[in-house]
Amino acid sequence: MNNILLKPFDTKYESVPFEQIKNEDYKPAILEGIENAKKEIDAIVDNSEAPTFENTLEALEHVGKQLNRVTEAFFNITSAETNDYLEKVQEEISPVLAEYGNDITLNEGLFEKVKAVYEQTDKEDLSAEAYRLLDKTYKSFTRNGALLNATDKETLRGIDKELAALKVKFSQNVLQETNAYILHLTDEQELEGIPDSIKAQAKEEARKRKLEGWVFTLQYPSLVPFLTYAKNRERRKELYLANGKKAFKANEFNNEQIIKSIVQLRDQRAKLLGFDTHAAFVLEERMASKPDTVFDFLYDLLHKAKPFAGKDIEALKPLAAKDGIETLMPYDHAYYAEKLREEKFDFSEEKLKPYFPLNQVLHAAFDAAGKLYGLTFEERKDIQKYHEEVTVYEVLENGKHKALLYTDWHPRDGKRAGAWMTSFKGQYRSNGIDHRPHISIVCNFSRPNGEVPSLLTFNEVTTLFHEFGHALHGMMADTVYESLSGTNVYWDFVELPSQFMENYCYQKNFLATFAKHYKTGELLPMEQIDKIVASANYMEGYQTMRQLSFGLLDMAYHTGKLKQDNSIEGFEKQITNETQLYPTVEGVAQSPSFSHIFPGGYSSGYYSYKWSEVLDADAFAYFKEEGIFNPEIAAKFKTLLSKGGTEDPMDLYVAFRGRKPSVDALLERAGISE
Repeated sequence: MNNILLKPFDTKYESVPFEQIKNEDYKPAILEGIENAKKEIDAIVDNSEAPTFENTLEALEHVGKQLNRVTEAFFNITSAETNDYLEKVQEEISPVLAEYGNDITLNEGLFEKVKAVYEQTDKEDLSAEAYRLLDKTYKSFTRNGALLNATDKETLRGIDKELAALKVKFSQNVLQETNAYILHLTDEQELEGIPDSIKAQAKEEARKRKLEGWVFTLQYPSLVPFLTYAKNRERRKELYLANGKKAFKANEFNNEQIIKSIVQLRDQRAKLLGFDTHAAFVLEERMASKPDTVFDFLYDLLHKAKPFAGKDIEALKPLAAKDGIETLMPYDHAYYAEKLREEKFDFSEEKLKPYFPLNQVLHAAFDAAGKLYGLTFEERKDIQKYHEEVTVYEVLENGKHKALLYTDWHPRDGKRAGAWMTSFKGQYRSNGIDHRPHISIVCNFSRPNGEVPSLLTFNEVTTLFHEFGHALHGMMADTVYESLSGTNVYWDFVELPSQFMENYCYQKNFLATFAKHYKTGELLPMEQIDKIVASANYMEGYQTMRQLSFGLLDMAYHTGKLKQDNSIEGFEKQITNETQLYPTVEGVAQSPSFSHIFPGGYSSGYYSYKWSEVLDADAFAYFKEEGIFNPEIAAKFKTLLSKGGTEDPMDLYVAFRGRKPSVDALLERAGISE
């Protein structure tokens, strides 16, 4: 069988040969890759020599390299460019991969060798990175069932297979529901308030569907502008309800029972492994370390932020009253928040968009990376890509190859919602060769429309910088072991580099270098830039409460609070009640489409966005003291980025900052300090 995925990639920088891969190649390549990896495991176990770090830990680190390349490509494609065939393969292959993972961690012969090296090796005999790998690997075995009896191991295998299948189904249901809904309007009066550029996109969406009028969808570039600008309150409510009912309707794509099953299985798994809850299991390997620390952190912020959030909502009421609205509802928030922003700061997201064409913003991010870390970015036409809209850049440092960066900006039916960074190949060193990473940024920004390029809202500008921060973390990796490189760090540390980069969007002198009108090249007037900077804290109380509601909901699901007879909607409203600033809307729920915590990697970890904000605010305050592109401070931050997970994250932070982080910088930046 001539399957290109079964051979080393004979391409530039060993990049994935996307244009030569057939959909039918993935499953057999993954299955054969698993069998080959099992043989590599057997070779480690059957080695008659005494177990050593080299013949056990390093050998294990290199097991299944080709399989990993294939699975990384496959699961990235099923997020960014899936289809019915690939979804079926994903359903079939996910439980098989879960079983393969169990075959490694539950392999008694392999664990005995790892355990022997762990118990017999002095920390001083290894480099800090090597010892970190040893410690992480040993914990990976013990935390995933190596010490269980035979019966419990079989139970664990069953749980993991079932979880793998449920997570795939959850994601597929959300994608189906997102794609299935449209708001089709034929009366232009119902579009009052909506900017011409958004109407033009909706017109084009209707044309693609062979419909008259205008079509709005649940994709972010369509949903958010409608809720922000549409004067027609009933239509806003209609779209808000549709979004809140995703995977929450009485149909085959309902995720309610899947949520209960995932939560129950995670809890069962944690208890099987000796933990009180799934959150306790997860947090053992996080900076926060235990659920009580997370709850204390979230509630402390909640009590500090709530008075400011209340003021945010009160400020909207006079505007709503002018329209005869006595009681503001959640579907009113974006509309009146934008009206107040225009009134208070004399600018609107829509009026700013012509100054933020996508390509211009991207090159501003590139420019920041150049000033901070000496990186340059050159488009490559000779690297294969998975979709014609993808662009590939070679990243250079002092003229030397550093990484590949894939960018994929616009919504498609086969792409899940949101924005994320991922990788097709991690960084590691082997046999004197530094294997450099292949990083990808995927977003859902508005498409170009005729001669008008893709124009970003300021919120989308910060999103691009956020994902670019993650990408820099991956691109700057400089470690020996791939499992410790780049973003392979504690989950409540991983958002530091991304949120750190968002700060640059509010720096006046930096904004003035790239906020230029796409047609005329005219610089955004300085008074407008001043207003953007002044608006940095706008609605920060409200936004903080929103993030806290997600974090508390996540923790509630994973600390045993959900009972099987609870309704998902009722449970969600009960848990988030203290964070709610508007009256309840019946028949909607966030949980059935909460992909971060159910299929995604943020279970018991959504708090990390706020946790990392403490770190990023404190880190950027250091830059502001010394200069936002200060080379000495940047060199220290570059070291933090490059070390990945080779050191404890707090040690890395203290080495950079000279002390532990302080929450004061976050409170001051957010405008929620007294």
